[in-house]
Amino acid sequence: MTTGTENRFKMSAERLEELKSELQYLQTVREKEVAEQIKEARSFGDLSENSEYDEAKTEQGKLYSKIAELKNLIENAEIVNMVSAAGKVGHGSKVKVRDLEEDLEEEYCLVGSQEADPMNGMISSDSPFGRGLMGHEVGETVVVDAPAGQFRYLILEIEN
Repeated sequence: MTTGTENRFKMSAERLEELKSELQYLQTVREKEVAEQIKEARSFGDLSENSEYDEAKTEQGKLYSKIAELKNLIENAEIVNMVSAAGKVGHGSKVKVRDLEEDLEEEYCLVGSQEADPMNGMISSDSPFGRGLMGHEVGETVVVDAPAGQFRYLILEIEN
């Protein structure tokens, strides 16, 4: 197990439970289904020209890879408290900002890295944008250093 925070995966307790449930399903139900596919494909005879067997073995490889990935996420999970100080942006905060360059209002929710979904407004608190907002209050202008340059946002609303 990693001792530093650099290889930790921030997530809510709910997300950790989802990952554990998915792992349980893959290790029980799905693993048996794939083993059955391989057994059935073997019964078709010559394995060197057996596309069903090749597909089943490929599926098994993908399954084992996914299981290993989930185990790594679970073992290195860091539960983040989704409550922040009143009036300040923190994990779980819903934040409405105005992009001062584009004069557009946008709304985001700051979440752990494993729950991030930027296309749906779920921004990782570890991202440059998320880090830039953390700890700030309504009315503050924040400057976010991103790979594409610096961006300025005015915090309009915070809902914790």
